[in-house]
Amino acid sequence: MSSLKTDIERLDSTEKLGPEARATFLRFRDALTRGEIRAAETIDGRWNVNVWVKQGILLGFRLGELAQMGGGECLSFVDKDTFPARKFSVMDRVRVVPGGSSARVGAYVAPSVICMPPMFINVGAYVDEGTLIDSHALVGSCAQIGKRVHLSAAAQIGGVLEPVNASPVIIEDDVLVGGNCGVYEGTLVRSRAVLGAGVILTRSTPL
Repeated sequence: MSSLKTDIERLDSTEKLGPEARATFLRFRDALTRGEIRAAETIDGRWNVNVWVKQGILLGFRLGELAQMGGGECLSFVDKDTFPARKFSVMDRVRVVPGGSSARVGAYVAPSVICMPPMFINVGAYVDEGTLIDSHALVGSCAQIGKRVHLSAAAQIGGVLEPVNASPVIIEDDVLVGGNCGVYEGTLVRSRAVLGAGVILTRSTPL
């Protein structure tokens, strides 16, 4: 991935973008969707932000054009053509219960994740195995969700795309996030924590 990283960093500082930029972005987006790259990862037990991944996502917004998308009158929307809705297949081993759920291409959703309607997963998010995303829950841009996490109904996991060096919201393994909770501003919730219903956490919340 070092060459892709170099290409994204170069294009980030390029004012005029050509066809080569879109081809590079599509390679980047596919790797993001497959979980091969992510906005943040642990190195020696510490979370580190991959700035270039956020730069790549922002590149997609620069390259994108507004387009009519969707499969008909019942599902029609207008968005950047670089970030269409993701289509899951049985090969993904992700359970998507019908009723209005959506995830963007560029979000990684691991096998055995359960998506209850209507929930939304934004671009750059990473949702690991065995996690349940309940009804009306949001996984914001670049949020990192661990294994076997329970995001209860209407839980809001905020997105942090800019500034690019800012840490995203991180929910580690085996966390229970209660109904109507909100976790924002790059907050880190450690493994096996339990957040009671209605708890709001930001970087400035005293603990």
